Amino acid sequence: MELQPALLLAPLALLSACSRQGGDDSAHAKPAAVEPDTTPAAHQAPDPKAPAVVFLLDGGKEVRVSVEMARTARQIQRGLMYREHLPPEAGMLFFLRHERIQTFWMKNTLIPLDMIFANGAMEVVGVVENAEPKTLTTRKVARPSMYCIEVNGGWARAHGVGAGARIRFENVPPIGPADGDYD
Repeated sequence: MELQPALLLAPLALLSACSRQGGDDSAHAKPAAVEPDTTPAAHQAPDPKAPAVVFLLDGGKEVRVSVEMARTARQIQRGLMYREHLPPEAGMLFFLRHERIQTFWMKNTLIPLDMIFANGAMEVVGVVENAEPKTLTTRKVARPSMYCIEVNGGWARAHGVGAGARIRFENVPPIGPADGDYD
């Protein structure tokens, strides 16, 4: 029997990228299986019923990002790993459960990302801009957060999103028992 190259690479996919590190026991969690990339095509019109994060900026300006949601330990561990493309107004919303200093890295993440951290009061507490792909450098901000919104590198600056901006969720169901308790 001949092994397929994808099967040989599967153990490498067990390492976390663009995932949380430190401050929890997720490093000891069972690794997640590789899931297919379900990113929508770059030219699709945004679905008004799709989950989104809306950034409320000075002067009443609002900026909307369609988001995939990372709600379970497995989804958080997987993050945006192995993606070669992220549509311009798309991202991922991480539900981190406890408000504290959150840390991320970019191992196995192929594109530069901005990481926008927000607290439970729905206020942006800091932004990590243009996190370098394929690194284990710890990324964090100095203030506790409960959510992280990852978008394409340079997106936050281009849209004027920084500390102090407010956020709201649209079409985002609350965390429930099906999401598990991983902290």
